[in-house]
Amino acid sequence: MDSPLILIDDKHVPLYRIVWVSDLPHYCGDEDCQCEGDYEVRLDADESLWTSQKGRDDVVAALKKWCSDPVDGSDNSL
Repeated sequence: MDSPLILIDDKHVPLYRIVWVSDLPHYCGDEDCQCEGDYEVRLDADESLWTSQKGRDDVVAALKKWCSDPVDGSDNSL
């Protein structure tokens, strides 16, 4: 992994701060809602960021890559 950071909107966020990522876009029906149709990325400390579907997909891909086993096949446990 090149970096433990992901760009969400205009913020560089450490992957370890991400608690969960919504699978469905936000919908509350409130006329004044600024997040309608965006996807929530929940961070620790009860903070949230909002992003597009592509941004959500990028976050999920980065988390999968960060949590996966090394691809080079080397065993560093010895």
